[in-house]
Amino acid sequence: MSDNLRELFDALPGNLANHVKLCVIALLVGVIVAVPLGIFVSRKRWLRVPVLTGASVIQTVPGLALLALMVPLLVYTNGFGVGLSSFGFYPAVIALTLYSLLPILRNTVTGIEGVDPDMVEAARGVGMSERQALTEVVLPLAAPTIVAGIRTATVWVVGTATLATPVCQRCLGNYIFTGLQTRNWLMVSFGVVASAGLAIILDAAVGGLERGLRERRRVLARVSAGVLAGTLVLGLVAPRIARWLRSEPPAVAALKGKGKRDAIASVRIGTKTFTEQYILAQVIKKRLAAVGVSSTVKDSLGSTVIFDALSNGTIDIYVDYSGTIWANYMKRDDTRPPWQVMAEASGWLAKQRGIRNLGTLGFENAYALAMRRSKAEGLGIKSIADLARHASSLELGGDYEFFGRPEWRNLRDAYGLRFADKTSFDSTLMYEAIKNDRVDIIAAFSSDGRIAAYDLVLLKDPLRAIPPYDAILLLSKRVANDPRIVKALQALIGKIDLDLMQRANLMVDRDSDKKTPSQAADWLLSQMH
Repeated sequence: MSDNLRELFDALPGNLANHVKLCVIALLVGVIVAVPLGIFVSRKRWLRVPVLTGASVIQTVPGLALLALMVPLLVYTNGFGVGLSSFGFYPAVIALTLYSLLPILRNTVTGIEGVDPDMVEAARGVGMSERQALTEVVLPLAAPTIVAGIRTATVWVVGTATLATPVCQRCLGNYIFTGLQTRNWLMVSFGVVASAGLAIILDAAVGGLERGLRERRRVLARVSAGVLAGTLVLGLVAPRIARWLRSEPPAVAALKGKGKRDAIASVRIGTKTFTEQYILAQVIKKRLAAVGVSSTVKDSLGSTVIFDALSNGTIDIYVDYSGTIWANYMKRDDTRPPWQVMAEASGWLAKQRGIRNLGTLGFENAYALAMRRSKAEGLGIKSIADLARHASSLELGGDYEFFGRPEWRNLRDAYGLRFADKTSFDSTLMYEAIKNDRVDIIAAFSSDGRIAAYDLVLLKDPLRAIPPYDAILLLSKRVANDPRIVKALQALIGKIDLDLMQRANLMVDRDSDKKTPSQAADWLLSQMH
C-alpha cells in the first residue's frame, strides 16, 4: 500500500466517526422536531402553508452558506449565555438538522392526510379517543410514508455533512476539501466514495425499515433497525479502536510523561484552504513532534473561522498573513511599510485578541495580478498601471474571497480598473483557468509554485495598493508561553524564503511526480539552515 493511501486509511476512522455522529444526531433531532410539527400542522390546516414554506426556504439556502451562517448566529446567542461553541460540532449539527426538516415534515403531513378517513371514523366508533386514534391507527398507517421522508433526509444530510469542514468540524469532507486544493484526486475520490458508501448503507437500512413497516414484515424492520444502530456504534467506536491499536503501553506512556505534567502535551493546528497552508501545518506538526508535543491538524477552515477559532482557543497555532490581519480584522485600508504593518498588527493581536505573533517565516504571500507572459508582452503590460489601459477588454479571475476583500477595492479605485468581466473560482481551478485561456488575468498568490510552472508574470504595483503579506506564525493564549512549543517553532522564523516556499508548493500542485503536503514539509525542513 502506498504512503498516500495509507494516510487516507489512517484518517478514516476519525473522519467517518465524526461524519456518522453528525448525521445521526441531526436526523434524530430532525425527526423529534419534524414529526410532532407535522402532526400539529396536519390538524391546524391554516398553519400548513407557512410552516412548509418556511422549511422549503431553508432548503433553498446552499449547504455551505447555511453552515457558515450558524457560526455568527452562535456567536450572537452566546452573548445571552447559551454557551455553545460557535465552531465545529454545534454549528454543523444545527445546520444539518435544519436541512433534514423539509422531507420529514412534508412526508409526515402527506402520510397522515393519506390515511383513509373511514379508518379514523371506525376507530372513533369503537370508543377510541382522538389521541388513541392518532397513536394506534393514524401514525402506524402513515409510518411508511414518514420513514420514506426520513430516508430522503438521510441521503441529503450525509451529502451535506461533507461541507462541515470549513466550520472546523472533522468529517469525510476533509478528504474532499484538502484533495481539491492540493489536486490530489485520489484523496477526493476516497472522500467521495466513503461518503457515498455511508449514504448507500444508511439509505438501504432506512429503506428496509420503510418496507418492513409498509409490508408488516417485522423481521425486515428489526434487521434494518439493527443495521442503523450498528452503523452508529461502529462509527463511534472505530476511532477508539484505532487509537488503542496505535497507543503505547501505559508504562511507556507514563515514563515519557514523567516530569512533564505541567507542559502542554497536545496542540491543535489550523489551516486555510490552500496548498501552502497544508504544507506549513505539517512543518509545524513535525517540529512539535521533535520536542515531544503531539498535535492534530484541522484542515480547510475559512479565513474568518480560523482566526476566530484561534482567538477563542478552539485551535492553538496557524500561519496567517500580515495583510490579512491589517485589512480584514484591523479594518485598515491605508498603505504602510511592511515593518510598520507587522509592528502594529502584532500589538493589535496581543491587545485585542490575546494572540502572540511569533514572527515571520521569511516569505511573503501577497495577492498579485498575474498574466500569461506571452499575453502581457504582446500588450506591453508590465504593471497594473499599464493594465488599466486594457482592462475594459479583459476578464479577471479571483478566488472566492478576492472580490469581497479590501485589496480588490483598493486596486480598483487606485488604478481605475474596469474589467470586461470578473469571475470567481476555486483557488486551484483559477490557475487552470488562466493556463487554458479561460480568463486573461488572475489574482494570484505570490508564493504559488504554479506562477513559474505556467510561465505567468506578476504585474508590478507602483502605487502599493496591496498591503504586505508576510507569512506570520500565530499562537493562541493557551500555548503562547509554553517554552517547548515556542522554542520548537522559533526555529522556523526567518528560515523559509520565497523560492523555497514556491518549490514546496509546486511539489504538491504539479501533476507529475506529485508529493503529499507531509512529503513537501519533509523536504522544506531539510532545506532550512
